[in-house]
Amino acid sequence: MTFLVKLRQALMGVSYKEAISFSEGNSETWKQLETAVLSAIEGYHATLESSKFEVLIPRLDALALELRGYAYEGAAMGLTALDCVLPWKKRLQTYLAGPGTPHIYMIHIGAGEALARLRRKPEPFIARLEDRTLCWLVMDGYGFHEGFFARKRYVDDKVVPAHLSPYARRIFDQGLGRSLWFSAGANVERIAATVAAFPMNRQADLWVGVGVACAYVGGVDHPTVEAFQQAAGPYQSYMAALARSCGGFLANW
Repeated sequence: MTFLVKLRQALMGVSYKEAISFSEGNSETWKQLETAVLSAIEGYHATLESSKFEVLIPRLDALALELRGYAYEGAAMGLTALDCVLPWKKRLQTYLAGPGTPHIYMIHIGAGEALARLRRKPEPFIARLEDRTLCWLVMDGYGFHEGFFARKRYVDDKVVPAHLSPYARRIFDQGLGRSLWFSAGANVERIAATVAAFPMNRQADLWVGVGVACAYVGGVDHPTVEAFQQAAGPYQSYMAALARSCGGFLANW
């Protein structure tokens, strides 16, 4: 391992202990959630070791197909972080237009996670992206990171990021809601209680995020999905519709 790689890992690495600190048990659901997170971290660390696509992409593709999207997400997080520190190579843009195209949704999310980790404001970054629809997934990733790694501040204390525009705050909350799927172990009662503790004007977007996680991450049986729809109360029809509409393309992330 070269000095540069060691320096990157020291400055930007995420410990595996920190990554799975959310997990609370040995059930199949917890194990699946841990595996998803660790796959993303593996992609992230692979990028810190080498951002050369001829080295990186085979490493990402070596993962099982159902985990590959998470690895590509983690790699996007690493490439974005490197672009923030050393901006002249435009690694993320090349990744988006090239080998990352099959996982384009996850790549935008990974970029947002990197911005949150490096404490960079996301909206100037979003404004530079070409796809004016998918670009907002960056904000979803930003919210997910903050809900996952800074849960006390953004979930327990319900802090609203003051630097975000009103629209960006809504997408932030969707990412925050998605993070609850992991931190609560896809548990209906815990997620419903957590969302209910937020102000009413934030709950719809939080349930949107839960719906996306339910459709994409999964790990629960059909009766549990139905229980989530019921727990969403006045937001259940929107959550159910979103889960169905996402199911067709999120599985390809």
